[in-house]
Amino acid sequence: MSGHSQFANIKHRKGAQDKKKAKLFTKILREVTVAAKTGQPDPNFNPRLRNALIDARTNNMPKDRLDAAIKKASGEIGGENFEEIRYEGYASGGVAIIVEALTDNRNRTASEVRSLFTKSGGALGETGSVGFMFDHVGVIQFDGKIASEEKMFEAALEAGAEEVESSTEIHVVITQPENFAAVRDALIEKFKDPLSAKLDWKAKVTVEISDLEQAQKLMKFVDALEDCDDVQKVTGNYVFADEIAEKI
Repeated sequence: MSGHSQFANIKHRKGAQDKKKAKLFTKILREVTVAAKTGQPDPNFNPRLRNALIDARTNNMPKDRLDAAIKKASGEIGGENFEEIRYEGYASGGVAIIVEALTDNRNRTASEVRSLFTKSGGALGETGSVGFMFDHVGVIQFDGKIASEEKMFEAALEAGAEEVESSTEIHVVITQPENFAAVRDALIEKFKDPLSAKLDWKAKVTVEISDLEQAQKLMKFVDALEDCDDVQKVTGNYVFADEIAEKI
């Protein structure tokens, strides 16, 4: 997988994101809470909760905090109610952006997200305004050292995956949403926990960024969105040219 892959860009940014542990833990806890509240508190019967717990383990999150979040969601102790909201719009340069949030105050979150789009020279649109440019897929990422490209490809296809993108750094397994849990569990059994496993948005057509200043401006915007407490995930249809990815 080269720097021209949408999901390769995600890997390049993982190190920077890991430095924001406190904020990251808050986002994981929200996802655990919502997943447990909307399904069963047992991850063996709740694929979304299982995803969140995998994310928590990958980021070395303390188990007692996870247990407390699940108890809150199941009603054993009091907790907040979060609402899932998706925002769609364009960053400067015509890059399509999808923002997924979990919030206990819809007006506050909408105001913050809209303000960031405006300040960056972009525009927040209506729901569906850019969603048609993406496919909803399952994305499972493994460290490139865990298996050869051929071994990962064979295991993923046998498990029911649609596509595999590999490099020396990372393996990215793409699945249909309905097959995601089964493929994830089969690969975990074979290769242990992945770097990440989630439902995500895959761009049908990507916008290549080959100008360093534009790339820096875009990443500043994405970072600002991700710094919002209510924002869980930001996805765009941008990819960086190889030389730009190296400089960033």
